[in-house]
Amino acid sequence: MEKVFGLIGGTVSHSFSKSYFDEKFFREGLRDYRYELFPLGNITEIEALLKDTKGLTGLNVTIPYKEQIMKYLDEVDGFAKKIGAVNVIKIKDGKLKGFNTDSDAFFETIEKWLPKDKTFNALILGTGGSSKAVQEALKKLKIEYTLVSREARKGLIAYTDLEKDPSIITNTKLIINTTPLGMSPKTEAMPPINYELLGSEHYVYDLIYNPARTLFLQKSEMRGTIIKNGLEMLHVQAEKSWTIWNN
Repeated sequence: MEKVFGLIGGTVSHSFSKSYFDEKFFREGLRDYRYELFPLGNITEIEALLKDTKGLTGLNVTIPYKEQIMKYLDEVDGFAKKIGAVNVIKIKDGKLKGFNTDSDAFFETIEKWLPKDKTFNALILGTGGSSKAVQEALKKLKIEYTLVSREARKGLIAYTDLEKDPSIITNTKLIINTTPLGMSPKTEAMPPINYELLGSEHYVYDLIYNPARTLFLQKSEMRGTIIKNGLEMLHVQAEKSWTIWNN
C-alpha cells in the first residue's frame, strides 16, 4: 500500500521538504512512498485531511500550527510537551503522536557553527513554536537569551524597546530570527531592528531557508556579521523526522 507523508502549514509552497523527500524516496527505491504539501487555511482543516488522505503515515508541521496542532494529537512525546510545540507527527493504527525535531536540529547546527572560544548571549526574534524549540536548545548550550515580540509582556521585550535602548543589540552578539518575516513569497519583509548597530562580532541565524539570503541576512551581512540560514537545520530535522516515521 502507498505511504503518504506531507507538510501542513499556512503557506507551504515555499518549502523544500517535498523535493528533499522526493529525492530521498527515489534514491532509496521507495516507489510506493510520496510526500505532499498540504496548505491549511485553518488548523481545523486537519480533520478532513486525516479522514480523506489514504495511506497517511507522517506529517511535518510548519508555521503557524506547531502549537495549535497539539490538541488534535492522541499523544505528545515528552520532549515536545516540554517545549510546547510539535513539528513531526507519526500516524500509526489511526493514532497520532507528536514530536519535536526542530530543537535538536537547531542545537546540532548552531553548536557546530558558533566558535567555542567565545561566550554568547542571544536575542530571539519571535515567540511561536519555532522560537520555543530554539529556546530549549539555547538552554542546553547554556546561552542566556531575551525574547523579542511585537508587544512587550511578561518575560519578553518589544521591538520598540530595541529602539529605545540600542545597547541591547550592540551587547548581544547572537541574533536568531524565528519569525516568518522575509520568507518566500513575501521576501521584502524583515524583522524591524536597527541593522546599523550590527558589526563583525555579531552572529546572525535566520531559520528561514527560502530565500537562502533573506533581507534580514543581507542587511546583517552588509554590516560585516557572520550569517547562517535554516537550510542545514531543515535537512537535519527532515532526517530526524524520517527516523521517527520508520521506528
